[in-house]
Parts: sequence; structure tokens; C-alpha cells
Amino acid sequence: MSHGIQLRVVPFDHPDAVKLNDQVQLEYRERYEGEGDETFLDPAMFSPPNGLYLLAYDAAGSPVASGGWRRQDRNEEGYADGDAELKRMFVVREARGMGLARRILAELEEDARAAGRVRMALETGDQQPEAIALYLSSGYAPADKFGYYRFHDSSRCMSKLLTR
Repeated sequence: MSHGIQLRVVPFDHPDAVKLNDQVQLEYRERYEGEGDETFLDPAMFSPPNGLYLLAYDAAGSPVASGGWRRQDRNEEGYADGDAELKRMFVVREARGMGLARRILAELEEDARAAGRVRMALETGDQQPEAIALYLSSGYAPADKFGYYRFHDSSRCMSKLLTR
């Protein structure tokens, strides 16, 4: 599996997190005809206990994957009380297929559950079939649309209850 991989909690604005975030935005622009993710994200949103941001580092100490969750409660964007929103799940091309996204997802779900969140919610897009397959195989189901892209046809929202 993912030998020598270490998961580390980092701030959302850590230089390695910024580096991977820049890469994910490039990938979004490739897949969505020049558009990155314009959702506003403040680093404070990922500060425990209201969120968490993880990076996976390979044996050489390079960041190869990221993911985070942030607290959400009922608001005009369609979130529900008790939500944790998954953000910035990403694995660099060279490290795909090693189970890193699944490992990060499991850690984030456990942390959100421990923080009292009851549902993990996420938004992805129809040009990310690998992400959709990961979430479906991890117990996520289609959900009512929420968030910045809730009015976009290409948006796909999913959720999973975090109860034991």
C-alpha cells in the first residue's frame, strides 16, 4: 500500500498546502475549461476543532496528497446543522492509485466525527470520475446541492452520515 507515507496536520496556508492547492487548481482548469475552484476558503476554517487539514508526505519528504474538512451549519448555501464539508482532496499524479485519498478521507471522517459533526458533505464535479468513484465506494450518496457551485449543472454533491 502506501509505504513510507506520513500524514501530518498542517495549517491550510502552510507552504506545502499552498503548493498542492496550486496544483489542484491547475487540474480543475484543465478539466473544467479554464475554471478553478472559486469557493472562498479562509485558513482559519480548517483550525481544530472546527476543521482539520492533512497533507500526506512520501518517504522523501515531498507533499503528495491533501484533504481537509471545515465545520458547516445550516445557512443560505444549503448546508445542514452538524455538517463537516470535505475540501481540497487531491493526490499528485505520480502518487495516484496508492490508496492515499481513501486513507486521508478515513482520517478526516474520524476527526470530524470526534469533533461532533454528524454528516460529511462534499461537492465535486462531473469531470472528476475518479473522485465520484472513490466517494461512492466509501459510502457516500448523492445529496441535495449546496455550496458555491449549487447552481452549476456540472456540480455533484454527496454526503455520508458520520454516526457509528
